[in-house]
Amino acid sequence: MTHLLEADKVSKYFGNVIAVKDISAYLDAGEVLCILGDNGAGKSTLIKILSGVHQPAAGIATVYQDLAIVPLMSVWRNFFLGAEPTKGAPPLRYLDVRSAKQEARRHLLEMGIDIRDPDQPVGTLSGGERQAVAISRAVYFGARVLILDEPTSALGVKASGIVLRNVVRAREHGAGVVFITHNPHHAYPVGDRFVILNRGQTLGTYAKGEIDQQELVRLMAGGAELAELQHELESLTGS
Repeated sequence: MTHLLEADKVSKYFGNVIAVKDISAYLDAGEVLCILGDNGAGKSTLIKILSGVHQPAAGIATVYQDLAIVPLMSVWRNFFLGAEPTKGAPPLRYLDVRSAKQEARRHLLEMGIDIRDPDQPVGTLSGGERQAVAISRAVYFGARVLILDEPTSALGVKASGIVLRNVVRAREHGAGVVFITHNPHHAYPVGDRFVILNRGQTLGTYAKGEIDQQELVRLMAGGAELAELQHELESLTGS
């Protein structure tokens, strides 16, 4: 079987510092692969390798935390930024504003976001809606692999829900989604498989049927380290 994306024993060093070491993972169409890890676990380095920071990778779209959107520009302009639809014969082609607005609104609605006025600035949308615009744009332009870099890290419960629903919808559209997060409570409901990183190395790869949410949280928290901390805190508080 040919995977959409496959990494085999990927390693990266910065001098003597291990960024990632011997990381293997794969992604198929219509599934969500969650890459979990705390700060410094190697998540950012791994996604830069997967997405080809120095040489763009064909069919892979990465939605970084800054979203690559222009807050003061309208929703439809951001949706088609750099790939605006035109009409007319060369050299007199011009921007097809009506079509762009209709198409942006239609596709966003298909992804669960009802933008009544596509002329409104993206900066007036909620954080979750802005993430949804970026995700929808990538799916619309045919990304087969969608890499999401901590898309819920600075969002509240409601906005995070919007993003997670769009992760599922992207999967339903046949895209393979790599969901990078430090939050197992966000990863588990949408993930099909989970890769857990710690200081640049993997603690294991698990299919959803092989691990429950409680165990995922335990592994993310460091397992033995968490138990040791709990024991120390109990000693300090006398409980």
